[in-house]
Amino acid sequence: MKTYLVGGAVRDKLLGRPVVDRDFVVVGASPDEMIAAGYKAVGKDFPVFLEAKTGEEYALARTERKTGRGYHGFAFQADASVTLEQDLERRDLTINAIAEADDGTLVDPYGGVRDIEARMLRHVSDAFVEDPVRLLRVARFAARYAPLGFTVAAETMALMRRMVADGEIDHLVPERVWAETRKALAEPKPSAFLKVLRESGALRVLFPEVDALYGVPQRAEYHPEIDCGIHIELVLDMAARIAPGDALVGYCALTHDLGKALTPEEILPRHVMHEQRGIEPVREMSLRLKVPTEFAVLAEAVCRYHLNAHMAFELKPATILKMLDSLGALRRPERLEVFLRACEADKRGRLGSADASYPQAAFLRAAREAAAGVTSQPFVDQGLTGPAIGEAMDRARVKAIAAVPKPIP
Repeated sequence: MKTYLVGGAVRDKLLGRPVVDRDFVVVGASPDEMIAAGYKAVGKDFPVFLEAKTGEEYALARTERKTGRGYHGFAFQADASVTLEQDLERRDLTINAIAEADDGTLVDPYGGVRDIEARMLRHVSDAFVEDPVRLLRVARFAARYAPLGFTVAAETMALMRRMVADGEIDHLVPERVWAETRKALAEPKPSAFLKVLRESGALRVLFPEVDALYGVPQRAEYHPEIDCGIHIELVLDMAARIAPGDALVGYCALTHDLGKALTPEEILPRHVMHEQRGIEPVREMSLRLKVPTEFAVLAEAVCRYHLNAHMAFELKPATILKMLDSLGALRRPERLEVFLRACEADKRGRLGSADASYPQAAFLRAAREAAAGVTSQPFVDQGLTGPAIGEAMDRARVKAIAAVPKPIP
């Protein structure tokens, strides 16, 4: 029985990145031998065990055989006869198919070290096409490692296009699409996720609302990048810069301009009422992907109100209060923070605006603080009851917001 460190832990160690999780593969052992050695069986589909002291995962070396469509259509073989090389061969990318023995020796039968040095995301074998989740994983790894110079190998992109053309990607369930998307939105360069999906043809299948933005023009004086799809890429990367690792801000950034794909052609490159037009596609996309409620609610809010945030200094105090109420920001200030970060990413996610200031954020935070400082007790003390209390509080909140100083131009 031999144990090897495998996968992401070896990859990140070679890249000089922090190792978060360690996974191990065991060669030459049976499930009974693992249990007898004190490991706890936890795997449902194939033998995976937890080490009693560390809680780390140890999986028996296994092979897999395609038996049907989608990522569930596999039969697994895991016994003492399966070699380390066979186990590594079933993995998605060469950089994830490197093992490390106890003495530090690397086992690298598929050139993973070479591809790390070449900054290349390359599939291990043609079996890559059998699991549609791998297409999303490659796009997610691109979002993580693009800042290090990683790109997708041409032959791997060709396989990904084939997966789309053959309809294999159509069998992805929403939960898996969202799980990979959520991780990608928390990576340093989420625009790479969109670019890889678009180049493979998967974007129009999985995210048709986003794919529809490419090629739609905007007014160059406000958007020097012109193309709405390119703007979304810039906004996503700016969101990752402003709120590193925050997938919620990332999702709001991804969906904030979906209405621009629905702008009547005769008024282009202007996008009058794109906020209102975007509400329905945001709702449809959130529903289809089964995103968490907080993601759906705040994505819709950013879509509806992001122009209001940009024009905050020009809004009437009553309009600001209505926006804060709609966000639920008076009771939950963290919602306003997500909203403001997404709006700032939109404003700075344009060619030439990456380092622009966004004083609207500080002003709206101050407006929220002023409004939240109004309580019901003074009006109860005046003898008001029922709806009259709420009406009086709203008037006081509007007055408090009106007193918030605006920055001098």
